[in-house]
Amino acid sequence: MLAIRTRRRKTVALATAAVLAALAAPSLSATPATATTAAAPATASDYDSTYYKDAIGKTGDSLKSSLHTIISDQTKLSYSAVWDALKVTDQDPADSGNVILLYSGISRSKSLNGGDTGDWNREHVWAKSHGDFGTATGPGTDIHHLRPEDVRVNSVRGNKDFDNGGSGFTDSGGSLTDSDSFEPRDAVKGDVARMIFYMAVRYEGGDGWADLEVNGSVDNGSSPYIGKLDVLKQWNDEDPPDAFEERRNQVIHDTYQHNRNPFVDHPEWVEAIW
Repeated sequence: MLAIRTRRRKTVALATAAVLAALAAPSLSATPATATTAAAPATASDYDSTYYKDAIGKTGDSLKSSLHTIISDQTKLSYSAVWDALKVTDQDPADSGNVILLYSGISRSKSLNGGDTGDWNREHVWAKSHGDFGTATGPGTDIHHLRPEDVRVNSVRGNKDFDNGGSGFTDSGGSLTDSDSFEPRDAVKGDVARMIFYMAVRYEGGDGWADLEVNGSVDNGSSPYIGKLDVLKQWNDEDPPDAFEERRNQVIHDTYQHNRNPFVDHPEWVEAIW
């Protein structure tokens, strides 16, 4: 009888231990926490010790020169390749089948790219006649300043310099224009300014293209200048980079040109240079 009781006690003890072990052990079907945790998006500071390391701490011409060297290391696109790139860089966050048009703010089907009324085309924010670079591979195909825009709205902007003031127009989205200047809608004023400053740093005349510079005029015509400097600086301050602009910068860096717009990462560098 004693042997039977002992065996029963051992059996109960073993069963109890098994239950406790099962409760303590993690489930084999459970997903590890690290597998469901998305990687944090890159931030400007993530690039300061690598991509921008030769520019950190500098100001003025020294900063401009360092940034020029850094961002000139890029992959160049053909003008035809720009169509497909813009469908990715300017995708509507709320509708993956559309792109957001820069000046009008309209969301339009990616398939409606072309030159007809109702289409969107490739707007050169730094007007291609300002330096006469056209659509040649280089400044004419640099997607850091190429954006989707309605064909008619693109024509309204033309090659005008940027300034405050003017009147609205069809599908303006809040943008304004007059005889010699164009004012983008408030939500993209900073975007426009930072694209212009990027071009002025990237194209310095040493690679066969014109030396692009920002000045205080609105009558630059075919000269390699765009204004107005003080207005663009104001827009950079008033409209800091948002998630759309930051994502765009990242996509261009990761997928297409493999260079960055430093003024999206560090908008304070505008004041440090100009």
